[in-house]
Amino acid sequence: MAVSPAPARRTPARSSLEDSVRIESGAVWILDRRVFPNTTAWVRADTAHDVARAIRAMVTQSSGPTFAACAGMELAAVQAAALPLAEARAFVRLAGEAISQARPTNIHPREAVEWVLEAVGPAASTPDLIELAVDAARAFALRYTARSRALGQFAAAKLGDGDRILTHCWMDTYLVELVRAAAEAGKRFEWVATETRPYLQGARLTAHTLRELDQKVTLITDGMGAAALAPGSTLGRIDALVTAADRVSLDGSVVNKVGTLGLAIAASAFDVPYYALVQSPDPAASTGEDITIENRDPAEVLSTLGSRTASTLVTDAWYPAFDLTPPRFVTAVVTDRGAFAPADLAGYFSAPDFSASHPVHTPRKESAAP
Repeated sequence: MAVSPAPARRTPARSSLEDSVRIESGAVWILDRRVFPNTTAWVRADTAHDVARAIRAMVTQSSGPTFAACAGMELAAVQAAALPLAEARAFVRLAGEAISQARPTNIHPREAVEWVLEAVGPAASTPDLIELAVDAARAFALRYTARSRALGQFAAAKLGDGDRILTHCWMDTYLVELVRAAAEAGKRFEWVATETRPYLQGARLTAHTLRELDQKVTLITDGMGAAALAPGSTLGRIDALVTAADRVSLDGSVVNKVGTLGLAIAASAFDVPYYALVQSPDPAASTGEDITIENRDPAEVLSTLGSRTASTLVTDAWYPAFDLTPPRFVTAVVTDRGAFAPADLAGYFSAPDFSASHPVHTPRKESAAP
């Protein structure tokens, strides 16, 4: 009897959220992740300052602000076309300041702005500045995706075929590239996702995207994480906790969506490895104390998706958007140059850069404005 090879696992297609920022009709269009997937709505940003306001208002999250930052800088450069060179530089710089300050904890939008501002340095004329800025903004977006692809491959290598993975909040491009890399390596995972209060990114974005990518996913409330990680859970053993990180300091402290700290402590207590995914550690942050934790309007905790969920008698709340996980609870920080134990993160900067060898998908062409 002839033996046939096992069928290759199909690489997942693109997810809906990979195309969530566009430049069309002289404006930046940002998919409103506050209401997706129940409603597909686009927020129009006519200026870079509008882009900054959209980022601050949580219209887009995770990798979304990075792509929005790139688009905002491109838009600002184009809108400076009628200005003399010195004024055009100042116009683009002010646009970059607004975008950089929109959400201070996430480092990548600021990196995108700095990348564009450095690129326009040699500009000898306003048309020259526009060309350099547009090319740089688009290059940074492609570079970000290529680095995420490299990171995804290193993360997939840390995980076993069939592993059940607990994740928290929304990893966006990191998640998609991890799933894609796993499929290319012949691996398939099961996922457990927290709902992620108060915007429910896990319930709406993470779980939705995983299903789009043909992954098995079980949704839990934020308060169930420790119970899921505990031995003997009726859910079944969790093999790894895997989250993105908005920022990682050089000592291996991980800043991510609030709630990550509790999950990391529970994972450590129950001998479940915790892998934090970030493209690179922040060389400007020696320890976690050097990272600004964004505090959002406490009123956001009193409601969920626009509906009041707290008693009308309750007036006080607290909402740090992120928390800091000390390095002792982190098994490894997975970057675009490999996985590092927290104590070894300084080695990132002397490690080979693999992202250039990871081509990215060509963005889909859209025939109509949102």
